Amino acid sequence: MLSYRIFAKFSPSRQEVGQATLAFFQLYSFRRRAPSQVDSGGRVSQFCPVSAIGRRPARRAAAANGDFLVNFASDNTAAVAPGIMDALLRANDGFALGYGNDALTRDVEKRIGELFECDAAVFLVPTGTAANALSLAHVTPPWGGVLCHEQAHIMSDECGAPEFFGGGLKLIGLRGAGCKLTRDTVAGAIARYSGHVPHQVNASALSITQATEAGTVYRVDEIAAMSEVAHAHGLAVHMDGARFANALARMNVTPAEATWKAGVDVLSFGATKGGAMAAEAVVFFDREQADFMPERRKRAGHLLSKHRFLAAQFEGYLNDGYWLALARHANAMADRLADGLRACGVPIVWPVDANIVFALLPQALDAKLKAAGAAYYVRPKTLAGDDVAIAPDQMLVRLVTSFATVESEIEKFASLVQSG
Repeated sequence: MLSYRIFAKFSPSRQEVGQATLAFFQLYSFRRRAPSQVDSGGRVSQFCPVSAIGRRPARRAAAANGDFLVNFASDNTAAVAPGIMDALLRANDGFALGYGNDALTRDVEKRIGELFECDAAVFLVPTGTAANALSLAHVTPPWGGVLCHEQAHIMSDECGAPEFFGGGLKLIGLRGAGCKLTRDTVAGAIARYSGHVPHQVNASALSITQATEAGTVYRVDEIAAMSEVAHAHGLAVHMDGARFANALARMNVTPAEATWKAGVDVLSFGATKGGAMAAEAVVFFDREQADFMPERRKRAGHLLSKHRFLAAQFEGYLNDGYWLALARHANAMADRLADGLRACGVPIVWPVDANIVFALLPQALDAKLKAAGAAYYVRPKTLAGDDVAIAPDQMLVRLVTSFATVESEIEKFASLVQSG
């Protein structure tokens, strides 16, 4: 009885917990943005509207707190987008059934289907690796092969997760300019990895990344051409859409046009890089292909018990086109960054189709930028393949913008480059 009285005396009520949580997040100060203009090609010339993006966590002084002066390391380094954090706070009240049986999850699954204009089977997971690995494991037999670009994320950055969850399936890396595959490349690979049964691994699926690791984007006709040849030979088509929003915003087409209407069977629909905390969706456009996917997700350990918090992120992400506003802003900042670097005489390697800029910097300038507090990644020169000649004293650098990137960061970076 005594222990119960002590617990009752010092345990906060739900209302007190909610007030404390809200007060914590209100410690952050936020700035607003000016209006945006989007042209017919989907390019954004200014910041997105205040109503679309809202507040942004204020940055602390770099020198005093050890932060980077400018951060172009990855869109994963940004904070959670305010609209998504608000949705999480709304979901953090009361009780809800677990394991995806809550009303919010059901609503989000329905909304994603409506977004893609079909009766989709939707499965939320917390990471992009989980979305890719489980998708590919579901459409590829353990003795099958997945055709993908040799620089694809599933090939180089997922620690063998697709092979592991696929029970030994094989990833088959193919070359292609700008980290893109073509219809002819896919057709040639299918011809090579077909027949000779049961002795060799045969092509069973095609996986394409949208936007690619080079920041380039597949147009609808390119997706349709590859899907046509894949389906003609019985291959399923998977799309790694970690930056699907950035690609879609640039193309200015509908989600349906960019996926199942062009032949995509299953999509890893990313939200994390777009501003979520940790939320991705596996979207099957034909429900029959999703048979036993609930069991696969559960067995893999990716069915969250407090599932409503995955759903809440997508609720905030999709609300009133917020996801595309965030992506358009990130793309616009990448455009500005690329333009600023070109003005300084810095070569840009690939077209800036999304929110990624690849540039060639002299080694001395790279060292100066890093010393000044600029954060970005130097990538292996082999990533460029035969696309561009890289001098011995040049570095291939990747610069990634996000919804949180502001123009002043780009100006600071360009100024450092110019003075270099």
